[in-house]
Amino acid sequence: MDEILGLRHSRWECKYHIVFIPKCRRRVLYGQLRNDLGEVFRALSRHKESRIEEGHLMVDHGHMLISIPPKYAVSSVVGYIKGKSAIHLARTYG
Repeated sequence: MDEILGLRHSRWECKYHIVFIPKCRRRVLYGQLRNDLGEVFRALSRHKESRIEEGHLMVDHGHMLISIPPKYAVSSVVGYIKGKSAIHLARTYG
């Protein structure tokens, strides 16, 4: 968790605290979706060479501490994770 990543001429440790809120603060995150959602987030973050260090799902919102390499914009990684996870949940749970 305390490792500093890098390339030949650079080192970085970019961690961001992200708070995301579902549409209209629907209280659906805490039920049966909670077990499935963490693994989906981790798999999607690996696609963008990122790593979720820590995450907590509350009743109507979620917190995540994510490590993102500087070659990716934070907004693009978070948008990718939120978009693809929403598609996965819609296909799985209807």
